[in-house]
Amino acid sequence: MKQPLNIVKVGGAILEDPVSLRAFIDAFAGIEGAKLLIHGGGRSATKFATRLGIETTMVNGRRITDDAMLEVVTMVYGGDVNRKLVASLQALGCNAIGLTGADMNLVTSRRRPPVNGIDYGNVGDVVSVNASGFKDLLSIGAIPVIAPLTHDKAGHLLNTNADTMAGEIASGLAGIFDVTLTFCFEKNGVLSDPDNDDSVIPLIDRNLFASLREEKVVEGGMIPKLENAFAAIDRGVRQVKIIHYSRISTPGAGTTIV
Repeated sequence: MKQPLNIVKVGGAILEDPVSLRAFIDAFAGIEGAKLLIHGGGRSATKFATRLGIETTMVNGRRITDDAMLEVVTMVYGGDVNRKLVASLQALGCNAIGLTGADMNLVTSRRRPPVNGIDYGNVGDVVSVNASGFKDLLSIGAIPVIAPLTHDKAGHLLNTNADTMAGEIASGLAGIFDVTLTFCFEKNGVLSDPDNDDSVIPLIDRNLFASLREEKVVEGGMIPKLENAFAAIDRGVRQVKIIHYSRISTPGAGTTIV
């Protein structure tokens, strides 16, 4: 029987608000057994870039990462955000270790080619996940906290979408662990009524997803998140959860994707 492993992705406004972040850290620390945290930090990167006079350009929700912006995201993701998360977890007795994809060759990628004439710059698409490296870390009781930075074979750092990294790492580890992947955000789950936080849809399979999409109950940014969830399941992840950041250790909470 495979050992259970909880992989959690956090980002967005949660990382910006001290109260929300504290609630998330408490909830994550409450997860028993082996676990792994992947974080974003795009809002912090944008704020820091503005302070330095570096313009932020987004296309379809993706950050154009030129050389100057790569320096910013490396400092913010791999430094400020990552270190604060690690320190907060250590304060709760969690043996956290802050890493990027470049550490231990954990996640390799290749630079994304231009798409429809758009050059995203130093942005990486994941090529491989070092499952044995993650297994070694988890076997000594470490809790990896992964910043969304990867590297290519030539040793160049690349900015990589945190949701994508979470799905790729979960899929890469599904062969040796019984993986549950959890995406945290500000809502209680996938909602049937976006104006009613209590209208959580508890379970979504592919047939229901198709219906919800056709009826426009699910739309916008939730569509790619659910598509990524089903892709992870197709690659061996046992289940994916979409849940409020403070309830990740609460049984039965949120939406489960199967």
